[in-house]
Amino acid sequence: MNAPIDAANQVALQAGTSLGFGHFIAQADAVGHFLLALLVLMSVASWALIVAKGVTVLRRRARSAQFLSFFWNARSLDQVRQELLTHGAQEPFAHLTAHAMHAQEHHARHGAAKLEEAGSSQEFLTRTIKKVLDEETMKLESGLTFLATVGATAPFVGLFGTVWGVYHALVAIGMSGAGTLDKVAGPVGEALIMTGLGLAVALPAVMGYNWLTRSNRVLLARLDAFAYELYNFLSTGATLRGAADNVHPLPAATAGAAR
Repeated sequence: MNAPIDAANQVALQAGTSLGFGHFIAQADAVGHFLLALLVLMSVASWALIVAKGVTVLRRRARSAQFLSFFWNARSLDQVRQELLTHGAQEPFAHLTAHAMHAQEHHARHGAAKLEEAGSSQEFLTRTIKKVLDEETMKLESGLTFLATVGATAPFVGLFGTVWGVYHALVAIGMSGAGTLDKVAGPVGEALIMTGLGLAVALPAVMGYNWLTRSNRVLLARLDAFAYELYNFLSTGATLRGAADNVHPLPAATAGAAR
């Protein structure tokens, strides 16, 4: 007596397994395949960018802490200069220090030989610091526009794929003349896969964008504070130890460089 029920369950199970992701790919047309490939490319590029920039953030954080510890415990600028010549500038704080020290030495040696070097030594140093801060800001923000674009557009790409799939499912149902639930559930459910894929692509991109943006904002605030300390140290020979972890406004010419 249970044989008909078991046979019916087996048929239903086979029908359910046949209506999966593979069936969706097999039934999709060129537009569906294009949208699926686009979502896959967006996902791969987003994850690659998040992982690459995440590793860079961690390495930069460790190198910055090491350089700042060395800088504030150095006995003279000559020791800092020798360290930069030996190991180079591999993170933003060392990069800013190297350019600022080079600008001061260049202006003291050659004076205002060019229009971009016009003004006093302090003015030239201020412009150099501002330029380096702008360069570091652009480096930190590279790639974030792509993550923001993926996070904003991926759900709509998936939604378009869903609408396209539902349209073709309804056309097929209309041509067959069968509009029962068992005929509608499979095609419509397969079309909704595109919406899920769009959300799966968008969520990591949005979360990665927010994390990287916050990390960049913290780093730029610390770099802005260090630029203030460095400017005072190079221009007056005095330093404000203990204030390196606080955010200070830069001189008027450098204010807003980290924004």
